[in-house]
Amino acid sequence: MDDLSLLYQEMILDHCRHPRHYGKLDTATHEAEGMNPLCGDEIKVYLKVLEHQIEMIQFTGQGCAISIASASLMSEYMQGKYDTEAKEAIQSFLHMLTDKDGATNENLGKLQVFYNVKNYPIRIKCATLPWHAFLAALENNHTKITTETP
Repeated sequence: MDDLSLLYQEMILDHCRHPRHYGKLDTATHEAEGMNPLCGDEIKVYLKVLEHQIEMIQFTGQGCAISIASASLMSEYMQGKYDTEAKEAIQSFLHMLTDKDGATNENLGKLQVFYNVKNYPIRIKCATLPWHAFLAALENNHTKITTETP
């Protein structure tokens, strides 16, 4: 394993073991829940949005290291962003993981640690679940988000 891969693995494990922005946000103006029924990941995202700016973000839930680390890093990244910036970041992140030719995006900063997840298709849903829940919260979509379609 090269040094960069080891660094990325350590960052993911750190954010899983010590997630940032974890806990219910009692002052949330927006919230949404997402689940991956195949592996049991469940993430609930809470946002406090004022004048189109994400003033606070928290999440709760349980899941694998990738889903919890993704929620943690996403929360760090999205804090303070305006809704339009957040939606652009979501598209960039999803593109990075789902497009076979998708390159890393330097604007995503630390989120690039998930770039190699695309090599493990079953894990892509783990990494993207918090992002779909975040988007649903931002759009005030109160339907429970799932990675699987009926």
